[in-house]
Amino acid sequence: MAEKIALVGIGKIARDQHIPAIHGAKEWELAAVVSRSTALDGVDTYPTIEALLAARPDISTLSLAMPPQPRFDVAVKALNAGRHVMLEKPPAHSLAACLQLQRLATEKGVGLFASWHSRCAWCVPAARAWLEDKTLVSLRIAWNEDVRRWHPGQHWIFEPGGMGVFDPGINAVSIMTEILSDPVHVKEATLLFPKNRQAPIAATVAFHHGGGADVRADFDWRQEGPQQWTIDVETTEGHLCLTDGGSKMYVDGTLVDAGPNEEYPRLYRRLSELVTAGRSDMDLSPLVHVVDAFALGGRVLVEPFHF
Repeated sequence: MAEKIALVGIGKIARDQHIPAIHGAKEWELAAVVSRSTALDGVDTYPTIEALLAARPDISTLSLAMPPQPRFDVAVKALNAGRHVMLEKPPAHSLAACLQLQRLATEKGVGLFASWHSRCAWCVPAARAWLEDKTLVSLRIAWNEDVRRWHPGQHWIFEPGGMGVFDPGINAVSIMTEILSDPVHVKEATLLFPKNRQAPIAATVAFHHGGGADVRADFDWRQEGPQQWTIDVETTEGHLCLTDGGSKMYVDGTLVDAGPNEEYPRLYRRLSELVTAGRSDMDLSPLVHVVDAFALGGRVLVEPFHF
């Protein structure tokens, strides 16, 4: 029998990804949603998390598809009510908030899942396996997209805690931390802030690698025309390239693997495994790198940005 789940927040990402993934999963039944202003046909809608928790003790799991700034408070209420919680990326607005949620989930004996959806891209496991026994020379991330296309009118994303261009950039970082066997850490960064915004619209980040490899990332939300989600990896034994966010993999210029976009269906299968086993999955390494980029990055002001 399918487990009942509630979705908190039914904005663009929920409608584009979460709702189709839940409806397509045999493990889950979308039993309710929480939204102050929008309803979902055929599904019970509650205006607040408090109303949902009071009315629906039969719902074991909540998926929080909402901005990171208010997500912490909602997660605390859900965990205190004994519900399992899945967190859209980034899992919270700060590392301290994530650590507090981890402690609370452990105290309450419920599962907590930081859902890095880009790690579920088709070719990420194959890339990790290919790189495992190779010596890294360099890694280059180019994650450039049009914020107006993917986040239309979402002003919260440029507010403190919204992370700006690191909201999509953290997807690339989550792949990097998954496929690299050796740990890296941020050594320097440059963050470009529009004069009228409080979060960066572009950034370059350089990482320290223990073996001396040159590891760098470029993120830009001002991309026009074709969008770019690419990770190029040079090793002493050959070249690997992930494109289309990890759905295609090339080795020495030859396409060796490609597959459909099943990131969110895979997330919900993983969530089912965690809930069944009563376990959590809260890897915070992608968020650590983004927080370090903010801490170490030099700020450069650029032209104002308007949606």
